[in-house]
Amino acid sequence: MTDVTVHRPGPRAFAELLICELKSVARDTAGLIVPIGLPMLILVMNASAAGREPVAHGRTALDVFVLPLVFTMVVATTGIVNMPSFLAYYRRSGILRRLGVTPVSPVMVLVAQAVVGALQIAVGIAAAWILAVLAFGANPPVRAGAAIGVLALTVAAMYAVGLIVAALSPTPNSSVAIGLTVFFLLGATGGMFGGRDSLPEAIATVGQWLPFGAGTEALSAAWMGAPVEAAPLIGLAAAAVCGTVVAALFFRWD
Repeated sequence: MTDVTVHRPGPRAFAELLICELKSVARDTAGLIVPIGLPMLILVMNASAAGREPVAHGRTALDVFVLPLVFTMVVATTGIVNMPSFLAYYRRSGILRRLGVTPVSPVMVLVAQAVVGALQIAVGIAAAWILAVLAFGANPPVRAGAAIGVLALTVAAMYAVGLIVAALSPTPNSSVAIGLTVFFLLGATGGMFGGRDSLPEAIATVGQWLPFGAGTEALSAAWMGAPVEAAPLIGLAAAAVCGTVVAALFFRWD
């Protein structure tokens, strides 16, 4: 009896897969414009009305309220709308099924998409930050380390929600439709359309625990130098864990 050793792809193969994913995302014009253009539009629309009076530790309303909202939007559009549409397309076209019978695991596609999404998020946040600094005199967060940690946790939570969208979407078009619906629902309860103070108390309370509201609130606290409360951190962590578990249960490769 002959032993057959299956060699898994190494770093070079993953790098080639990553390049292919980058090219696919670069050719998706809407996928590039929405995560970068929409948050920057929101930034411009809200920056002039935010005022330049300090709120805390020399940080203005632009720093404390607008920038956390914009950064969370970048993460949400990438994780909930863009990433699931690519995975749904790969499943519908049979790419994931074909990869399942090769040494290249379909999980590598998920990892590559996560890396490409992280690059998109970095570009979107950098573009919004540069615009905010040059055009509106924005200030950095008082607790930069806490802000970076909250941002990373927000990315994990939004990606987990996006994996649920990818798991339940039968087609790429339905993935975009479901992703946009989830994005706007989370945004509406998280203060994207005027702040949670204007929402009914019950909805505002729920929004505090959901990823969009939790990410915005935690980033806002870090920006003004206040302690980040446990509730939004627990909400983000719970979304990351629960979303991953649910997606693993329902995700289909074909």
